[in-house]
Amino acid sequence: MAQLRKANAYKKLTRAYTRKSKYKKKGFIKVVPTSKVIKFHMGDLNKEFPKTIKMISKGTFQIRHNAIESCRTLVNRQLSKRFGSKGYRFIINQFPHHVLRENKMLTGAGADRMQSGMKHSFGKAMGTAAQLKPGKTIFTVKVNEADVDFAKKALSKAKTRIPGKIRIEIS
Repeated sequence: MAQLRKANAYKKLTRAYTRKSKYKKKGFIKVVPTSKVIKFHMGDLNKEFPKTIKMISKGTFQIRHNAIESCRTLVNRQLSKRFGSKGYRFIINQFPHHVLRENKMLTGAGADRMQSGMKHSFGKAMGTAAQLKPGKTIFTVKVNEADVDFAKKALSKAKTRIPGKIRIEIS
């Protein structure tokens, strides 16, 4: 089982790189790995709720798809335990489109004869990420007026699983 690289390897926001080759088909990522995010809308989707709590990014960074799914399960579990399946609406606003690549390097005796190093370093697709700029909404929770404090606490628990600086806004 291959381990994930640390999140700080993918934290910085970079433009998607396209390999320039004399062969056109080598300049594209052929297979995009499936996203781990299962649902983007949870709770009661038909009911209108008076209060909206948003998690908004303060800086530019990337969130990997597994971090988004981790936050989704945490917040959704907290909200569904407290309010049931019809007492809230939880929306993930960012979709992980950006493909993350990794140029795996061999280690050990004879590894220098088995690989090309950085000569052909386009890398294999390892996952996806959502690229965020300041002011972008990551998650939205809609609840009744009496439930605002609990929803804010549930979103603040997910703060530690996100690599950048964020703020929580109530409207």
